[in-house]
Amino acid sequence: MEKIKKLTLINDDCFDSLKKIPDNSIDLILTDPPYNIAKYSTGNLKFDWRSDINNDLAEWDLKQLNPADLICEFKRILSPKGNIFIFCSYNIIGEYHKIFDPEFDTFQFMVWHKSNPVPNFRKSSFLNSCELIVSCWNKGHTWNFTNQKDMHNFFECGICMGKERIKDENGKSLHPTQKPVKLLEKIIKIASNENDVVLDCFNGVGSTGEAALKLNRRYIGIEIDKKYFEESKKRLIKFL
Repeated sequence: MEKIKKLTLINDDCFDSLKKIPDNSIDLILTDPPYNIAKYSTGNLKFDWRSDINNDLAEWDLKQLNPADLICEFKRILSPKGNIFIFCSYNIIGEYHKIFDPEFDTFQFMVWHKSNPVPNFRKSSFLNSCELIVSCWNKGHTWNFTNQKDMHNFFECGICMGKERIKDENGKSLHPTQKPVKLLEKIIKIASNENDVVLDCFNGVGSTGEAALKLNRRYIGIEIDKKYFEESKKRLIKFL
């Protein structure tokens, strides 16, 4: 791979492209892999009195992701001052702990509380209002600690709505798990410095890239899906 530019977008399978990234060249890995939740899906929610709620999963979640497939390349490309943040769900955090905890000095997690989760119309269980974020690092990692109040491993903000939500040509949400830029900016500010290199190897529609470029970081995004890749390219070029 050539010298890392302000923005590098790659339309390819990340398991191939990661091998081409130089050793110790990434300062922050902030990524959102599949959650392996296809088997738990209840399908779309249908109502007589309102429009259906889209609960379908994208095709990429139907293929199981094994955290063990990420660890070797993540360790190789991460700089000595680097950090790793990986979005996940309750069903797979134990697998990340088993694989990543022995390889780093510290393994922790954050909780993202969604302030506007999908309502539980059937009132039969809790609202699905929290997601987990694995976080790992070694001694000497970048850490911009602000104050005790702001540094809880808990962050609250809404899911993407309105203009932030990327839509397809039919006005429907293009990516079902698009993350809010506000949350990604919070992590990037804490775990990297200006001009550092941020990698999202499951780039999606480029939300991590937008957050990184706004904060004067360099960004590498890898995305296998052509439509997501093209949308993120249109979105991110505006920030150069």
